[in-house]
Amino acid sequence: MNNKGTTARGLFATKPIADYHEEAAGKHLVRALGIPSLIAFGIGGIIGTGIFVLTGLAAAQHAGPAIVISFIIAGIGCMFAGLCYSEFAAMVPVAGSAYAYSYATLGEIIAWFVGWNLVLEYMMACSTVAVGWSRYFVKLLDVFHLHVRDSLTSAPFAADTGFHVHITGAIVNLPAVAIVAAAAALCYKGIKESAFVNTLIVAIKVSIVVAVIVFGAFYVDPSHWAPYIPQNTGTFGQFGWSGIWQASAIIFFAYIGFDGVSTVAQEAKNPARGMPIGMLGSLAICTLLYILMSSVMTGLVPFEQLNDAAPVVAALQPHPQLAWLKFWVIVGALAGLTSVIITMIIPQARIWLTMSRDGLLPKSFGAVHPRFRTPHVSTAITGVLAAIFAGTLPIDILGELVSIGTLIAFIVVCIGVLVLRYTRPDLPRPFRVWGVWYIALGGVLFCGMMAYSLPNETWWRLLLWSALGFAIYFFYGYRHSRLRHAAAARHR
Repeated sequence: MNNKGTTARGLFATKPIADYHEEAAGKHLVRALGIPSLIAFGIGGIIGTGIFVLTGLAAAQHAGPAIVISFIIAGIGCMFAGLCYSEFAAMVPVAGSAYAYSYATLGEIIAWFVGWNLVLEYMMACSTVAVGWSRYFVKLLDVFHLHVRDSLTSAPFAADTGFHVHITGAIVNLPAVAIVAAAAALCYKGIKESAFVNTLIVAIKVSIVVAVIVFGAFYVDPSHWAPYIPQNTGTFGQFGWSGIWQASAIIFFAYIGFDGVSTVAQEAKNPARGMPIGMLGSLAICTLLYILMSSVMTGLVPFEQLNDAAPVVAALQPHPQLAWLKFWVIVGALAGLTSVIITMIIPQARIWLTMSRDGLLPKSFGAVHPRFRTPHVSTAITGVLAAIFAGTLPIDILGELVSIGTLIAFIVVCIGVLVLRYTRPDLPRPFRVWGVWYIALGGVLFCGMMAYSLPNETWWRLLLWSALGFAIYFFYGYRHSRLRHAAAARHR
């Protein structure tokens, strides 16, 4: 009984906040990111697949013109979670994001579960976005009358119903592999170089999004917004309010990235001030752009016509006066998706670095390049795995688990803020959430409702993914945990 009790307590042991402050004071990573770079980093992670791909699909299949309400719902859930993230990131300025916050509040086994789900958010999202990038790259080649064989721009595997997968006959999605490799090489080189390139790309894609909003607004037909909330077809998730909620869960993918700001806390010049401004600032800017962009798109054409892998181009198609924008939309999409890939690789590598330093992953994951001062091994591993998934799997398989993994991480962070307020009210909090009970529980409610709205198959896949993760934890992480070894040494 005693051994079982000790084991149970060990699984839920928390890492002292003081240990994180000691790690944050280290000189392993370069503090090169100011507030503009942090906001650009957040925008770089957010504006991409959501605005250029998923907006039209969610409107056409689930919400109609009320896709605007779906964005507001997803934005509110993210804002609640973002406030909780900001309190943690300012108080615990380390690279581990939700994994580190869970370790400090809810215990090692919960932290592992969250960290394992963050792999879905960052690495799988990187692969998903790379597949979207490949589609737009092919469209760009078409503009110049160039053509690449379909077998080199498609995945060799595709999903059937349920868990079945079939062979497509394609060889590899070569453009997807190439863009992941290029982005990983840039992230390997250094955070300063990555931040500069990301800021430049953000300026390009935001300018193009604003151009579509401004010039497209002159051709909006308000009749396309009626009825604003299409009547439900009798099936949950197909229009009506259930469709709005399911669309919010799908386009939640569009907001993935703002929390990535928290993973570069050890590379921020002033994390106590920069983390909240970077996360909440980028989230507010992108939510406003999403609302305006989706309003214009559903006003330009009937929402049924947005059921396209390139919905922004589909919205512009019937308007010859806007034909000049189509080329720039493709350029903006490529730029936007590129910056998302960069801002997915960087957080994943730093989460693995933090987990390695805690002993839950092999030491090699925590290695820092002596010259570039980046977690080069974790970056390389992330790049290789993401490239393999992007080159061999289609976007529907890759994207299935991304939203639910992120939603669970957000829910745990919101709960963790409440737990730490109760267990450690004495801790200094450079950023403090006002009305924390309302904000944290609001985050749990909104994120929980969006997760509930996802299809049942997504939950079964999450269960299988979690089972694999726990197997790795008990095979390796549990036995190598530094926290557990330190506790055992104290009791000798």
